[in-house]
Amino acid sequence: VQLQESGPGLVKPSQTLSLICTVSGGSTATNYYFWNWIRQPPGKGREWMGAISYSGSTYYSPPLKSRTSISRDTSKNQFTLQLSSVTPEDTAVYYCAAGGSLHEYKYWGQGTQVTVSS
Repeated sequence: VQLQESGPGLVKPSQTLSLICTVSGGSTATNYYFWNWIRQPPGKGREWMGAISYSGSTYYSPPLKSRTSISRDTSKNQFTLQLSSVTPEDTAVYYCAAGGSLHEYKYWGQGTQVTVSS
């Protein structure tokens, strides 16, 4: 399974950050995987943001739940992250990852830098 993140590298404060993870070598609908979004701010550890399961169920980190939405497009074999009302503290490298259970990260994308700045 290969994962590739895509999206804008610069987002202005108060806007919504939107990223896409394109999956190849596997299916977001038929593989029994959980499809995760994880981020790593500069100088800090990785933070799990949320996930969508092979059945379409969603799971979110409680501190981010009110601002986060994860969805999927099975026809394109993609899943997406939307993070609303961003601030400079949301600046990070954002990764998509997949595994056979929640919080298992067997496959990783290469990561994409997102900077929140005016």
